[in-house]
Amino acid sequence: MMIWRLETLLVLLLVLSALAVSWSVHESRRLTNEVQRLQSEHNRLQTEWGQLLLEHSTWGAYARVERMAREKLSMAQPDASQRVVVTP
Repeated sequence: MMIWRLETLLVLLLVLSALAVSWSVHESRRLTNEVQRLQSEHNRLQTEWGQLLLEHSTWGAYARVERMAREKLSMAQPDASQRVVVTP
C-alpha cells in the first residue's frame, strides 16, 4: 500500500514537472517574441526621433527664419545708421 502511494506521488510529481517545463518553454517563447517586438518598436521610434530632430533643425535654421521674416513680415536688416548700441 505504501509503495502504491509513493508511485502515485512520483507520477504526479513527474506530470507536474512536465507541465512546468512546457509552461516555461511557452513563456520563454512568448517573452522572446515580446522582446523582438519591442526592439522593432524601439528602432522605429529611434528612426522617427532622428527624422524629427532633422525637421526641427530645418525649421529653426537661421536662413529660413530670415527668409520668412523678409517674406511674411516684410522685415529687413537695419542699416548701420539705424542701429543703436546699448552699453551698460
